[in-house]
Amino acid sequence: MNTDKPPVTDLAEYRSPIADLFEQPQTAEEWKPYVLDEEQVRRFERDGFISGIKVLTDAQVDVLNTELAKMQSVSAEEKQLFYHYESNESENPDQVLFHAIGAWRVAPGFHDLVWAPAFRMAAYQLLGTSFRMFHDQLFCKPAKHGGVVAWHQDYSYWTFTKPMHHLTCWIGLDDATKENGCLYYVPGSHQWGLLPITGLAGDMEAVRTVLDAGQLEAFDNKVANELPRGYASFHHPLMMHGSYANVSDRPRRAVVLNAMDAHTVGNTAGYERLDALHSFPEMPQDQILDSRFFPLLFDGDKELKAAVDAVPKVDPLKLYI
Repeated sequence: MNTDKPPVTDLAEYRSPIADLFEQPQTAEEWKPYVLDEEQVRRFERDGFISGIKVLTDAQVDVLNTELAKMQSVSAEEKQLFYHYESNESENPDQVLFHAIGAWRVAPGFHDLVWAPAFRMAAYQLLGTSFRMFHDQLFCKPAKHGGVVAWHQDYSYWTFTKPMHHLTCWIGLDDATKENGCLYYVPGSHQWGLLPITGLAGDMEAVRTVLDAGQLEAFDNKVANELPRGYASFHHPLMMHGSYANVSDRPRRAVVLNAMDAHTVGNTAGYERLDALHSFPEMPQDQILDSRFFPLLFDGDKELKAAVDAVPKVDPLKLYI
């Protein structure tokens, strides 16, 4: 009897959904239920984030959580498909933070999630342009001893790309509350400019050492991003955000989808942290990131046709660099 396991399939080979988890709109009319209104778009411009956007049904969340449980114990071959995989990235030995990048290459549900219509439409509106997949992330905090994700700006870790025209979508796979380590935002902090990296899984408050007096005052008015499971928030790449430890009796699991302008290019020449990219796809200097690892997720002219100008969008020249 042949006991050899079949080779692991890299789902990045597929540039469209591979199952029926998410029904795809075929016309501009079918996109309408997913369109953010004018007030939501302007609030994003003002605050740097919006929240309370339903992306998943309960049934879809259940599918993803089943896949997530399997991905927390993967084979060596499967692990090679991830760009980053840490069973525990916490710097505190008494806490646990599971963090992985690249689930969409391994599990069908997470692969198709990047084509979720509610995500795609909101990302198009908040980027103000057609966009590609950058990468996904999993952040899981077990009950009672889940670790922190320290305060940071996403783009401080992404300067190996340019321009700074990215967007982050945070989706809860559990109800996210203050007790189980929900995300926090500092409204308006996307206007602070790029700040130094102060760590991702260590001292929660380390960022305070690089803030000026006005920023510290704003920082102390942070807001909790409490969300039911299946709901999402979207934030600007310079938004200051973080999440505290999980001290509750419930887990806090989340998936993050990071999108980028369709014409984003590599900026790896002279990048100081190249060692952190050793498992990432090739990103040559000044070349558009359009390989199979960065699929085009939304082309406004193609998806919306004559209705493209009727959809409210940010002005990318004002909001992004």
